Parts: sequence; structure tokens; C-alpha cells
Amino acid sequence: MELPFPVAGATTIYGGGLVAVNAAGYLLPGADTAGLIFQGIAIERVANTGANGAKQCVVRRRGLIKCAIAAAAQANVGDHVYLVDDETVGLVADVSNAIFCGVIAGYIDATHVWVDIDPAILQADVAAHIADTSNAHMAAAIGIADAGSFTAQSTVEAALQEIFPKAPVAIADPGDAGAIPVTRSGSVGLTSGGSAETRTLAIPGLAGITLAISHAVDGGGAITIAVASAINQTGNNRIALQDAGDTIVLAAVLVGAVLAWRVVVNDGCTLSTV
Repeated sequence: MELPFPVAGATTIYGGGLVAVNAAGYLLPGADTAGLIFQGIAIERVANTGANGAKQCVVRRRGLIKCAIAAAAQANVGDHVYLVDDETVGLVADVSNAIFCGVIAGYIDATHVWVDIDPAILQADVAAHIADTSNAHMAAAIGIADAGSFTAQSTVEAALQEIFPKAPVAIADPGDAGAIPVTRSGSVGLTSGGSAETRTLAIPGLAGITLAISHAVDGGGAITIAVASAINQTGNNRIALQDAGDTIVLAAVLVGAVLAWRVVVNDGCTLSTV
């Protein structure tokens, strides 16, 4: 199989040489250089004195190729080899960047081997696929069998978006008059100053998340949290944390069709209604 590749700018490709593409997808002579992906054997000489892609080179991407090697023995048949330069391969111990270019299919002499490049081309295709971070290759394109019927989502990406908000994380104190985030489960430790402070808490972003709020550092003043809606049947919508250790845990629930917080644990906080 043969395929034309755009040649990198100011680059000469030699017929019969091992070739690779760089991160931008342009063809270069094979080398032990990080980021290159082996593509095959050039079947023609191309001198590109212009910009990237100004010329193309046809590359053979299948078959056996005779390659130079620093040292080989019959026992190396079947071993993987890696790019050293555009005419030389090496065993993994002899290279720095391990750019896979094939498998030793036959031993010729101590410095020459037959290399089957097919496995490397297949591996390169997989490597390029994995390196592509577009949605076509990401979790949005991976379906879910969901034998346990735990989610209505059909892709991994959608399921992760459903799961992550409910996995608790540490939430930073937004500071005086700041808004405590309400989009995922977590724990926030509040620090008070020497005088009274406030925080705000909107309605929850989705049902099922939990939020633990504590008075972590008491600087002398109380902290009052103004909640957007009632947090219990009494109708309380203010939470006052006076002393270090005061803690309240809230869960996001549906009241009718409306999201609201409900108190799960209250240890020392004063609740009121405004």
C-alpha cells in the first residue's frame, strides 16, 4: 500500500529511507526524536525547499525492509525495533524515544536485519487515534451497555457528567459576601474575620448532591449564610455559624418540581427566617 504525504518545509526525503511524521503531520526522515510517528518507507527522493506541504512524497506502508542495526543476532528475530535514523533501527536499549518501526522478521548478519513494518503502521494508526482529542475519539463517542440500568445516559461522556457532580470535593471558601458553589457535592470550611460576615447559597444545581458547610476558622465574628429558599419545613432560610466547629450538612431534593436544600445534619448552627 502506498500513500502520498506532505513533506515538512526545508526537508529532503531520500528514496528507500525510513520516514515519520511530526506533530503537525508533515513527513520527515526517520530519527530518534520525541513526537515522531513512523509511517513507512519513502519510495522516491523529494527535496522540499519550500514551506510545509509544498511537496509530497509517496510512502510504502507495508512489507519487509532491509535495515541497518548496531548489533543483532538470530535470537533477536521477533524483537521490536525502533527508529535510530532514516536507514537504521535499534533495539529498545539502543534508543532514547522508542519510536516503534517494526519487528525483526529475519536475521541477515550482525549489522543487518529484515524488518516487517506492518505492526508499526498498525500501532501508529492506533497512536494517532488515541492522540486525537476531538470528540470523535473521546468519551462522547463511547456507548454504555449499562446492564444494571443505573443511568438513562447513552454515552460515557454523558454518564460522567451525571456522576462527577455527586462525587464530593473540597470547595474553597468564597469569602465575605461570596457565593458558595451549588453545582456539585462537596465540603466547604468557612473562615470568619473579626466582625460579622455573610455568604450566599443559591438553590442546588441538581437533585442528589450534598453540601457540608463548617465554621473552620473562627476569627471572632459570626458568619450568616443567606439561602435562596427554605431549608426545612419551618421555612428557615438563614444559617448562622458562631463558633469554630459549627457544621451543617444539606442535601439537594425536589419539593414538587422545584429544587431545594434540606437539612441532614445541624451541629451548632442557628437557623432563622428572613
